[in-house]
Amino acid sequence: MITLKVKGMTCGHCEMAVEQAIAKVPGVARVVEVSRGRGRALVEGTPDPAKLVEAVRDEGYDAEIAR
Repeated sequence: MITLKVKGMTCGHCEMAVEQAIAKVPGVARVVEVSRGRGRALVEGTPDPAKLVEAVRDEGYDAEIAR
């Protein structure tokens, strides 16, 4: 499982936008959770982590892989 730190989500629409963007990345099997309260997204599958970050940033949010 890959955990992304996501900043800038303020509402349910933000969570939905991030979830939809992540789901389009090749290799994503499932978006387990997107939580504005926790500031994270959990992803299953074998996507390129850099592509996940890029997809979230393209939606206007800050993201990085949680270490």
